[in-house]
Amino acid sequence: MSKSESDNVPVKDLFKGSGFPDKTAMVLSTWFGIGLLPLAPGTFGSLAAIPLILLTEGLALPGRILILALLTGTALWSADRCRKLLSDNDPSMVIIDEMAGFYLAMLLLPMSWLNLAAAFAAFRFFDILKPFPIKQVEAIGGGIGIVFDDLLAGLYAYLATWLTLSFLN
Repeated sequence: MSKSESDNVPVKDLFKGSGFPDKTAMVLSTWFGIGLLPLAPGTFGSLAAIPLILLTEGLALPGRILILALLTGTALWSADRCRKLLSDNDPSMVIIDEMAGFYLAMLLLPMSWLNLAAAFAAFRFFDILKPFPIKQVEAIGGGIGIVFDDLLAGLYAYLATWLTLSFLN
């Protein structure tokens, strides 16, 4: 059995032995299993936001803000519940927080492949390096720490992308 298979066995067992709310939290927090991929779950979680970004780009800003609020609320609930189920303060398989963070990074940017790529790179940069105060927000713990550090990384990514693109134009 490979390391990734052995890592997922407890999750499979936990899933089988869980009730509907816990199963729902695991499915949503891993974004339908994408977070169970063995390498770079945060990067795949960020990529998983792209279809949602593309599907909602035609909505007016209040509609996209509502989508972000729903995604954030779902992330807070499912990440916290999954954290408790796994007895892990920040399980790497929880990727809905990356989705919310990257969605925020793109919220006010005009949709283009250049903006999408630039915001993605900036988001991954800030999410991985966690400059002040992102690391401190992560340390809050619980669903709030799991989700809000990514939202802050998304805000940083938006600002960095917007400033870079404004400077280039």
